[in-house]
Amino acid sequence: MDASQKDEVQRLLEIVKKESFITGDFVLSSGAKSTYYFDGKMTSLTPEGAYLLGKILFNLLKDTDIQAIGGPTIGADPIVAAVAVISYLEGKSIPAFLVRGEQKEHGTQKRIEGHLPRGGKVAIVDDAMTKGGSLRGAIEAVEAEGCTVAKVIAMVDRREGAEDLRQNYDFVAIFSYDASSGELLPSL
Repeated sequence: MDASQKDEVQRLLEIVKKESFITGDFVLSSGAKSTYYFDGKMTSLTPEGAYLLGKILFNLLKDTDIQAIGGPTIGADPIVAAVAVISYLEGKSIPAFLVRGEQKEHGTQKRIEGHLPRGGKVAIVDDAMTKGGSLRGAIEAVEAEGCTVAKVIAMVDRREGAEDLRQNYDFVAIFSYDASSGELLPSL
């Protein structure tokens, strides 16, 4: 990672701390209780946050043979769109797809929307990972379609489980939460 990429990660951390990281009493999607909450959409839906996420993730993927990026809706939606736009601007298009929690019961009845390359190599991303349930569900859905998950990415890894994802996939987090210090730290 060069100096400008490190600067992008540092700037994104500033935005995340300001926009997405809140303290209080929360129940997470995993059902666990927490004294802090990370709402990644509050970063990924800002112009600068989306741009930085797109750039950082594109730089992670540009020298790979990954054919598309997707993840569980709704946390991944703005992230994969940002990567798709940045990849186009950089001259190496990486199409995007979204994975619903369940298959639609109307219209095309799809569980996966967008550009999933059948039998291709893909990256799966989410805004946060606690126990990995949302990421795991998206991985299972794309693997059922014959794709290979070549990389798994979390904007923030809460480090509260999901060891199987870290061990069985090429996993990377942009930031990790250090429970002992209560700090969000760069992981790249």
